[in-house]
Amino acid sequence: MLSISEIKSLLATPQKIVITTHHKPDGDAMGSSLGLYAYLIQLGHHVKVITPTDYPYFLHWLPNNSDVIIYTEQPEQSAALVAEAAMIFCLDFNSLVRINELGELVRASGAYKLMIDHHLEPEDFDDYRHWSINACAAAQLVYDFIVNELGDGAKMNKDIAACLYTGIMTDSGNFRFPSATSEVYRIAADLIDLGAEHWRIHQLVYDNATENRLRFLGHCISNKLEILREFNTAIISVTKEELKQYNIVTGDTEGIVNYALSVNGIRLAAFIIERTDKVKLSLRSTGDFPANEICKKYFNGGGHRNAAGGFSDKNLEDTIEQFKSVLIEYKTQLLQ
Repeated sequence: MLSISEIKSLLATPQKIVITTHHKPDGDAMGSSLGLYAYLIQLGHHVKVITPTDYPYFLHWLPNNSDVIIYTEQPEQSAALVAEAAMIFCLDFNSLVRINELGELVRASGAYKLMIDHHLEPEDFDDYRHWSINACAAAQLVYDFIVNELGDGAKMNKDIAACLYTGIMTDSGNFRFPSATSEVYRIAADLIDLGAEHWRIHQLVYDNATENRLRFLGHCISNKLEILREFNTAIISVTKEELKQYNIVTGDTEGIVNYALSVNGIRLAAFIIERTDKVKLSLRSTGDFPANEICKKYFNGGGHRNAAGGFSDKNLEDTIEQFKSVLIEYKTQLLQ
């Protein structure tokens, strides 16, 4: 592993740098990536943010978003940038499978690979690791990397603050998850002092739905919500035909699982979506119930204790039945 002094030496002269993040990036993925981008360009580096796929429209307002390259739309340019890079920052993921085809390009690259992440069980592909499962967001760790590890808090500006505040806000569940510690609030306060307009950021992320998205949400709650009181579990499942009916695009399903979790007495919520190639699951839980364990053991995934995801190669109906059968194993925990 590289030491922080070696990282400082590398960053002392202009480098070709790529920043990448996970498949279907969320607020933390894009906030941490563009926040780090806004810092590195001040140092004179040649920096590109490459995402494996597209990402929600309600994140397109982020500073420097227009400079982002989407791998699926520009694969040749992306491959060339990765091949030429001297340093590759891997943010908000810890396994190269999380960036799809881009992962093999990163693995083959001779660049130094720097991981900044807060997920369990990191893969050993990196040369430097700023990692903590106790952080509420990768954006929190990017803040810590710039301010405390590099000692370069003087370079923090309004653009960086807006990006990192977005990442922390979204991955902390708008500061309601247990990971939103007093330290997180102090960082948020510092970002506000630096110019992050917290009220505007909240509005742009949470009050920016399309009409289709709002009608789809109503359909999910009214017609697709299933409550399993014997397991204190709620399920919302949707077919690919329903996604097409409501013209659902990337980002429109974000957060819907939390409505299922908000039902009184529910400890575990699942949002199960039929996609073209596979069925995807998003799980949320309360307290110490291990949503990530279910995803890891049964659905090819993982994540945090209270927020996890996975997928199944079975059809939608069989995936739902498998999920329900798994609940029997966890019944005692779910009823506590």
